[in-house]
Amino acid sequence: MPQPVLFSPFTVHNLELANRIVIAPMCQYSALDGCMTDWHLIHLGQLALSGAALLTIEATAVVPEGRITFADVGLYDDASEAAMARTLDSIRKWSDMPIAVQLAHAGRKASTEVPWRGGGQFPPTDPNGWQTEAPSAVAFNPNYVPPTALDRDGMKRVRDAFAAAARRAARIGIDAVQIHGAHGYLLHQFLSPLSNQRTDEYGGSLENRARFPLEVLDAVRDAFPSDRPVTMRVSATDWVEGGLEISESVEFARMLEARGCDAIHVSSGGLHPSQAIPISPSYQVPLARAIKSAVKMPVIAVGLIAEPTQAEAIVATGDADLIALARAILYDPRWPWHAAAELGGQVKAANQYLRCQPSQFKTLFVK
Repeated sequence: MPQPVLFSPFTVHNLELANRIVIAPMCQYSALDGCMTDWHLIHLGQLALSGAALLTIEATAVVPEGRITFADVGLYDDASEAAMARTLDSIRKWSDMPIAVQLAHAGRKASTEVPWRGGGQFPPTDPNGWQTEAPSAVAFNPNYVPPTALDRDGMKRVRDAFAAAARRAARIGIDAVQIHGAHGYLLHQFLSPLSNQRTDEYGGSLENRARFPLEVLDAVRDAFPSDRPVTMRVSATDWVEGGLEISESVEFARMLEARGCDAIHVSSGGLHPSQAIPISPSYQVPLARAIKSAVKMPVIAVGLIAEPTQAEAIVATGDADLIALARAILYDPRWPWHAAAELGGQVKAANQYLRCQPSQFKTLFVK
């Protein structure tokens, strides 16, 4: 039986991946003052034993006010760096899976409650809230406090914070950085004409709206070791009339590639409460396909990818180079094992688990 493409190796820049399955960043809302806790060790530790090729740490704020919630992970001071380092050191004793981190700033969608308590925004006067910042003073929805429009000094401060976080990530041995430019957060807010109403050279045309995200990419690329990948996650469309569209995201992808971006992770939505998303299995794959047709850098598809044959079809037909799992791998932390068994692939398992290999899949685990 031929080896499925999903379980063939792949290289992003100099990072060698054992297969085409990556674990997407998934917020856990379980940090204390930006510092990882034992929950992150449990959560990330089990995923590091999943057999996937790459584990991506959740959206990690580059400044305290860039957190989505007060319980988000940060990488902006010595304490948050030390907490992440402790977590990684423990995981790496038992897993050699490469680990990436998603660096982020939530912009106008920051200062919120954790999702299981409603997720609404706290006012700046609340002990768990603060004044948000964005490209323009336009609130995410009528219930949110309008953000402060970033001036040039504020933009420089944010850009430098992304670079500083990248240096911290390098210091603790992170293998790759993903810049969060999706889901309605700060860099996406600059890209979308719905949230970016600036009249200077950072607003108006796509070239202008892309300027600040590209400056952040440049700063991170300069700060992170040149032999390790720097990638970006994008929302390829806002799913709202007058918002960011796939044609602009294709052009933005070309800009990213020209500036040395090593891969692009294609998602969508999150910017506007009026979004109308046609949710169905693989609903974002056509967006990945459109971008892949325009660039040479690797493309990662994500979004309601839950079945092994579905994932295999995405990479085997060339719609994307890699697939990312989020909710599916929370539900089934051994998803790569089960996919390999179904498709006839092989996957790495910890020595402690080798004896659980089912008798009908005699070559499932790589020896």
